[in-house]
Amino acid sequence: MKKKGNAGLGLTIPRRVRVAGMTFYLRKGQVIGRESSTHEKRSNTLPQFVQRQKMRHTTMLWKMLRFCNPIFTERRTAYQNFASLANQLPAIYVPDNGILNQSTFLMPGIPMSDGILATVKQELGEVDGKPALITDLKPADRGHRDKLRLYTAVQNIEGHELPRVRFSMREVSWWDLTVTDDRLALVGEEFADDMKGWALVRVRDNACSPQTIVTRCTYYQQYTTKEALKAAADSYGGLTGYQYIQIHT
Repeated sequence: MKKKGNAGLGLTIPRRVRVAGMTFYLRKGQVIGRESSTHEKRSNTLPQFVQRQKMRHTTMLWKMLRFCNPIFTERRTAYQNFASLANQLPAIYVPDNGILNQSTFLMPGIPMSDGILATVKQELGEVDGKPALITDLKPADRGHRDKLRLYTAVQNIEGHELPRVRFSMREVSWWDLTVTDDRLALVGEEFADDMKGWALVRVRDNACSPQTIVTRCTYYQQYTTKEALKAAADSYGGLTGYQYIQIHT
């Protein structure tokens, strides 16, 4: 904002300032006041709406995640680090009215940590016919001084049909991992649950590996469709400058 000096008064007055519903601005050296308009409809283009929906979900996810000691070390704050990564997730469209505005959804790729150690590649599969979380860790890694944290995410439907993800963390011993095809895996029936997701994080002092959730859960997909977008956008008063026939998700 440009400023204009008033030598006679020894003041520096901004060209425009809004105070208590009035806007004051300079015109030909005089201060003019007019009533501010507060009834203008906020722009809500498709890109703006998508970003707002992403940020709603990111914020709600963090509120659920922060209590299980996630490690995010690559930004000024853990939340900033998480939010910058979570912004890459698909947009979740929920209406502004009703309980869904407080919802969170389990999906692949939810960030669970960020740090300087190498990423532990992991996938869901089977070991000797049993469900497993299979990693690219090697048997030779056993006994390493690094610690392992297993983060678990569970998609719940709470109260009056409110979808929420609950997160938990437990430390895992290297000797809890089973050798399969020269790789290490966690084996157990829980890894067959399609309403759960996992991330195995390697931790060394204050450093960690960057990891995201792997899951079979598809429950969230019903909130990523064109129909879900339209319903959510309608609850906010519609989109600016778009006909729904033009919307592609």
